[in-house]
Amino acid sequence: MSASTPESTAVAPHDAGFWRIVWLALQGRNYDYTAENLNRAVLLLAVPMVLEMIMESLFAVVDVFWVSRLGRDAVAVIGLTESIMTLIYAVAIGISIAATAIVARRIGEKDAEAASAAAGQILVLGVSVSAGLGLVLGFFAPTILQLMGAEPAVVALGSDFARIMLGGNLTVFMIFLINAIFRGAGDAVLAMRTLWLANALNIVLGPLFIFGWGPFPEFGVTGAAVATNIGRGVGVLYQLWHLAGHHSRVRVRLRHLVPQADQLRVILTTAWSGIAQLLIGTTSWIGLFKILTPFGSAALAGYTIAIRIVTFALMPAWGLANAGATLVGQNLGAAKPERAEQAIRIATRFNVVFLAIVGVLFVVFSGPLVRLFSTDAEVMTHGIRALWIVSLAFPLYAAGMCLEAAFNGAGDTWTPTRLNFFCFWLGQVPLAWILADGLQLGPMGVFIAVPISFTVLALWSAVLFRRGQWKQQRI
Repeated sequence: MSASTPESTAVAPHDAGFWRIVWLALQGRNYDYTAENLNRAVLLLAVPMVLEMIMESLFAVVDVFWVSRLGRDAVAVIGLTESIMTLIYAVAIGISIAATAIVARRIGEKDAEAASAAAGQILVLGVSVSAGLGLVLGFFAPTILQLMGAEPAVVALGSDFARIMLGGNLTVFMIFLINAIFRGAGDAVLAMRTLWLANALNIVLGPLFIFGWGPFPEFGVTGAAVATNIGRGVGVLYQLWHLAGHHSRVRVRLRHLVPQADQLRVILTTAWSGIAQLLIGTTSWIGLFKILTPFGSAALAGYTIAIRIVTFALMPAWGLANAGATLVGQNLGAAKPERAEQAIRIATRFNVVFLAIVGVLFVVFSGPLVRLFSTDAEVMTHGIRALWIVSLAFPLYAAGMCLEAAFNGAGDTWTPTRLNFFCFWLGQVPLAWILADGLQLGPMGVFIAVPISFTVLALWSAVLFRRGQWKQQRI
């Protein structure tokens, strides 16, 4: 629906105030983001995307909050398993990057049928890949924990948790993919509602299954995995209901689910470097956990708590970056590259201000924040130190994620892949090892490597963004 239609002009005047725009953003109306005022367009997309990510980050924090009541080994189970789950997230988000870019481009070209056809093929690809990953990783879950250097007690405690999370990855995989389709189409409110539904169920069911409250069985740390998969499974059903034709711009029919080689080729061409991009980033996090493992469960638990708190801030910031990616894809599809560039500049300014404020708060209140999750003195020491060190470069994280979103939204997934390779594999992991072991800084060396590598990534991304080659990308 274009911006000149009665719905968008009558209910969304360009001079609407901030809170009016927020209210309109939450209603889920259709807007033409290739013609809408850019400041308004960023807000209309970013508000539901930020709220979507807030719920995701809230779940990450609440999950550790309950599990931390079971002791440091239970928290270590969560941290180690999540470090492996990041491989699944990398593949899912890599394909999601392609999904958002392709669907947004087709919507910008005003070709709804092509957008629906692409969405159908994305679903086919996602189900196939996640099923294969689930079978292999679920079967070898205990062995994977051992290879990560987990202590025998951690392996015994966490094998069932890891099996359920790794083997049942289809739910989180499909949530990522379908929400990426919604975002590319400009249906950010549907993506927001999906995560609020799924993660609200996770939050409610988590303590019930962990501690066996009321009629629920007591599963301990495994209960967190059970609750997570139930919540996300319900979220996927909600998404599929909308994709079948209820309130979504993209409507997938059975004919769109028949594998089509040409469509799958386009998706894979865009997705493969996106997958590599995320795999590079996430395997570097696994590398950091591997470097931390010899320092014991306390260091692992403290770092896990700190990163979950950091995620609470970074996930909403990704909402702003995702808004920029959608605007890039749709405006490039409409042959308006200068609007695409300006949209990223606006999103970056918002993001830098937001994360700068949060970063200061995290540095000042690192002690009380970590104490919410653990009163173990050794865990707190590592957690507090990790939190304030990682938080120092928050404004640069904000800029870097928006700039990389510009490349990805354009379908230029190769540029962020190269950036991640040099900044993480050739930068973050070796630097962490040198500082932790070579210079004998211990866990602090790992913590210091994080802001340094992300600072380099942000500055390098800014240089490539200004060159503008991403605006010529074709998909």
